[in-house]
Amino acid sequence: MTAGADPLGVRARRVLDIRSGRWLADAVVVVAGDRIEQVGGEPPAGVPVFDLGDRSLLPGLIDTHTHVLLQGNRTQAEYADQILREEPAHRVARAVRAMGIGLEHGFTSMRDLGTEGAGYADVALRDAVAEGVIPGPRMFVAGPAIGATGSYPLLGYRSDWAVPVGVAECDGVEGCRREVRRQIARGVDWIKVYATQGRGVHLTDDGYMEAPPPWTAAELQTIVDEAHAQGVRVAAHASAVTGTEMAVAAGVDSIEHGFAIRPSTAQRMAARGIALVPTLLVTRAIQRARVAERGSLWERVPTMHHLSLRTCRNEGVPVVFGTDAGGFDWLEINQADELGILVELGLSPLEAIRSATLGAAALLDRAGRLGEIAVGAAADLVACPGDPLRDIAALTRVDTVVRAGAAVRMPPDASRPQPATTPGSGGSTVPG
Repeated sequence: MTAGADPLGVRARRVLDIRSGRWLADAVVVVAGDRIEQVGGEPPAGVPVFDLGDRSLLPGLIDTHTHVLLQGNRTQAEYADQILREEPAHRVARAVRAMGIGLEHGFTSMRDLGTEGAGYADVALRDAVAEGVIPGPRMFVAGPAIGATGSYPLLGYRSDWAVPVGVAECDGVEGCRREVRRQIARGVDWIKVYATQGRGVHLTDDGYMEAPPPWTAAELQTIVDEAHAQGVRVAAHASAVTGTEMAVAAGVDSIEHGFAIRPSTAQRMAARGIALVPTLLVTRAIQRARVAERGSLWERVPTMHHLSLRTCRNEGVPVVFGTDAGGFDWLEINQADELGILVELGLSPLEAIRSATLGAAALLDRAGRLGEIAVGAAADLVACPGDPLRDIAALTRVDTVVRAGAAVRMPPDASRPQPATTPGSGGSTVPG
């Protein structure tokens, strides 16, 4: 199955109507080029149809928080080794592999939030995928994340050494404005700002993480206002109380991680439509890697993180799927495992899937174009054995991936395409 002008059909036992949350039974999805042309009913006579048999067909999944240029970042040593030792071309080569892994797992779109010392390599990778030079998900990229000077350094090296920094540093209102303009001119899709820092971290009396904010309110507001004035959205790394509250007050579009969100902050997020991208997988990976550090704040992080997620859900904050893949090794963990954690924390399987489809598409300003199987939407499809509305872990076993109308993976037992000649059931609706 390759993208082209001639329409092709894909039939599966179950096809998910993501908006209603119901399965279409034995339905055919017709793809023409890189778009969906028909959902349900019988395909036009002569259109070849791939039969996936007893599988569930869903929209392509979207991970809204990745780092393809990182390959595991659970310790300072891992991070420093990649920033200081790896040749840029080697990092790009490993990023190509990471993008392939994500795509094979069913993530047909990814928002990549920070190159961590690799400049604008993500912009080049995005464009290479769009041009067909390399395979990969469609990418939405942020270039180097923005941090206040000294707030995100490599620590422990000699003071007279000029050590590379993984972020773009700026200070002052005009310095922040210039950096946003510089990044937009280089072609980024998003601005990523570090609204919190890792120094001076402690617990508040009510059990939330806190740290001195790296920005003044005017600096952070300028970053957001300048990006929005140029039609670019802003994602804020936010793990401590004050920095998170400042980011929400400034009007960012998403809070990333969100370890320390009090009910009052969640209420303001909901009122302004600010999404939470919780990245639960990376929290679990880091906590397990540092479990031997008795007394480490990371012993407490999962508890406060889960509390913040539940608080946001209770207040009506949009919860959007993101994993922080790259913060853990791409070869170790399937991004779809994040769906299972969301379900463990109270989301229904359908809600979890919507967070990685409809919700993610809305955050990316691609509603109606990504994240659903609908006429006119991108022909991004994934399929798996089993029923993920009953067992969310089924999505860790994706064996069919179609991206922009081209097959990335097809199961060996999928039937060869047969031209449609006779009418059939046409896709009846069954409960899901």
